[in-house]
Amino acid sequence: MTQPPAPSAKDKLIIFDTTLRDGEQSPGVTLTANEKVEIAKQLSRLGVDVCEAGFPIASDGDFEAVERIAKEVGHLMTGRMSPTAKPMTICALARAVPADIQRAYDAIRHAPNHRVHTFLATSDIHLEYKLKISRTECVARAVAAVKFARDIGCNDVEFSPEDAGRSDRTFLCTVLAAVIKAGATTLNIPDTVGYNTPEEYGAMIRFLVDNVEGAKGVTWSTHCHNDLGLATANTLAGVANGARQVEVTINGIGERAGNTSLEELVMAIFTHPTAYPVYHTIDTYQIYHTSQLVTKKTGMVIQANKAIVGANAFAHESGIHQDGVLKNKSTYEIIEPAVVGIPSNSLVLGKHSGRNAFRTRLSEITRNSIYEDAMKADASMFEKLFAAFKKLADTKKSGVTDQDLFALLDDQLNVHDSGRETYLFKSCQVVSGSGVLSTATVTIIDTTCVPKTSSNAANGAANAAITSTTSPTTATSPTKTPQPPAPEGVERCDAAIGHGPVHAIFSAINRLIGFHNVLASYEVKAVTEGSDSLGRVLVRIHETDDDDEDDLRGDADDHYSRRPSKAPRLENAASVGSGWGSTKTGEGGDKTERRTYQGQGTDEDILVASAKAYINAVNRMAEAKRRTKDRKVPAAHGEAGAKGAAVEVVGGSVDAVPKSRKVDV
Repeated sequence: MTQPPAPSAKDKLIIFDTTLRDGEQSPGVTLTANEKVEIAKQLSRLGVDVCEAGFPIASDGDFEAVERIAKEVGHLMTGRMSPTAKPMTICALARAVPADIQRAYDAIRHAPNHRVHTFLATSDIHLEYKLKISRTECVARAVAAVKFARDIGCNDVEFSPEDAGRSDRTFLCTVLAAVIKAGATTLNIPDTVGYNTPEEYGAMIRFLVDNVEGAKGVTWSTHCHNDLGLATANTLAGVANGARQVEVTINGIGERAGNTSLEELVMAIFTHPTAYPVYHTIDTYQIYHTSQLVTKKTGMVIQANKAIVGANAFAHESGIHQDGVLKNKSTYEIIEPAVVGIPSNSLVLGKHSGRNAFRTRLSEITRNSIYEDAMKADASMFEKLFAAFKKLADTKKSGVTDQDLFALLDDQLNVHDSGRETYLFKSCQVVSGSGVLSTATVTIIDTTCVPKTSSNAANGAANAAITSTTSPTTATSPTKTPQPPAPEGVERCDAAIGHGPVHAIFSAINRLIGFHNVLASYEVKAVTEGSDSLGRVLVRIHETDDDDEDDLRGDADDHYSRRPSKAPRLENAASVGSGWGSTKTGEGGDKTERRTYQGQGTDEDILVASAKAYINAVNRMAEAKRRTKDRKVPAAHGEAGAKGAAVEVVGGSVDAVPKSRKVDV
């Protein structure tokens, strides 16, 4: 651990991470259950005290993810090395509604340490225009919600007065004193719209700590949004005035302008050990890796000048600065890059590097990480990585760096995280030029179709013959590079034209899979410097209105006879919304919100990377459709019907449970 031993006079600062709940509400972000579990494991290794895993009532997918985190991550102790360490508390969000609270508790109860986080708005503007209730009814609902959570067996209950930053302070004292008596153990004070300044927010925390009856028996928490760029400053002001829990996200992602950044908050306290009366148990060496993991899984690229984890955070271009750093790093660097886990490329592998050198370097850069866990769980992953490494090393003149190795690792994990691999990329060939339409021929493997044994064997022999005559070989290599086992399924091939090579590739894939989608965004980025760098492509897609009846499986013999798929339409990514699109109208004029799916692919050829990314996104969409068909949320848990039936609530009634996952706290 890089945090020094806690002085006896200091209080433990509880790090409450809400990346998987509030962070996932960032526009365009959608995480699969596998990805959420993977991020939760890394948060546990980082030393996070409380993980808000999601909002279970929002959907059966959210419930499944939270439940899996409680079961698979809630007991882990890997990397949690402080003397007082215990497994990470798994928390779930719930409105002040019995159905919400019960659903949240059902999802988290499997974790040894679990918490229900319930909330209710307290500002006059929310009470009058959103909830349409009086202050008296507000207090009654808040109290009833906390009591219900305690009555069903949850002993750790957090309450948040939504929009506390604009609430009347005297009324806040009344509400908070009442929920303390009802059994709340943590009181979270959210600046929901990012309105407060550090002076205002710090003064509000101090006022509540000093004036709320029972304040000394509970933990006070901060939750700040970054609409004015003050989230971290406000949180530090809250800590200075009595808060002992901070709600943060990795990279500061979240609704609108985001939330308080975990890395900024932690390193501010780390570099000013005497300025704040608290200590934390975060392993700072895991910060950079955690930041990169969240970036890759969410697709939200970190701005270059982002504090602590941005590409320029430790870069110096000014000659005066460079001269000072060369003489003594402390002249212009207040934090050593290694302290937050930023790697240095001390070893570069090449095409002559053998299996042992590759294994050694891979072991060094993945030690105590989720990559190490993944390779231990899947013995075949090393061979796949080594084959990909040798292929890259043959074409990359500048050598294979650590960034390249992480890209290869991410490519393997990304395929796993998408869930069931319905479609596998095999090859693509593109013909394009200036002033002409591009043509793409794409071959995929459909794993939902079981091939006939005889034809599959023949195809395998034919493919082996083709591979042996067309694949390049390295004369200097005495042994043949090991190849991963061939995947099972039916091989399919189709071609399409398009306005550019990427458009043609995506259109060909749509013809092969037989259902349509809208391309919401397309991004490509070089992994390292140089024209021979690996390229990483990120795409986001969502389904169109006319593919609801399409069969995702199909038959190996009829894919040519299906109606041709429309080319993917491109629209502004900003219109997608917070992981859920809009515009499909259902019964009664209600809008059925459409989910966005993202995919990533990496290859030295960006067209191949584009095809891999698109298929990865399609696999996520196919998996979600399959889960929707296979599973329904029980009505007893309060899920709204198609017509929007009302559900019972504490102290009154509200509208039906929303289909959107978005919640402002």
